[in-house]
Amino acid sequence: MARLGKKLRSLEGGHVAFMCPGCRTMHLVTVDGSRGWTWNGNADAPTFSPSVLVNGTVPITDDEHARIMAGEAVETKPLRCHSFVESGRIRFLHDCTHDLAGKTVDLPDIEGAP
Repeated sequence: MARLGKKLRSLEGGHVAFMCPGCRTMHLVTVDGSRGWTWNGNADAPTFSPSVLVNGTVPITDDEHARIMAGEAVETKPLRCHSFVESGRIRFLHDCTHDLAGKTVDLPDIEGAP
């Protein structure tokens, strides 16, 4: 993963990734023009279109990991993150399952960025 400004990372295959402050994980979008999203080319104030939709499970905690390793069953929680990234801000839609649903926040810098 190569640095692309403070907000994005460039990945092979025409992808870029940004840190989502709602999910606290990286989200990936395809911007090579073959499919996926359009991107304004600005690494510090990116805009992607259309919306970014991520479905999955909430990452487990260290405590949950320890419980799994001890043989205990741990129920995962569903995750839905639906947002628009516009001019370096993330506008979270109301169908998100995290605490930032319905809010708009600045796209965070990725740790270790120049």
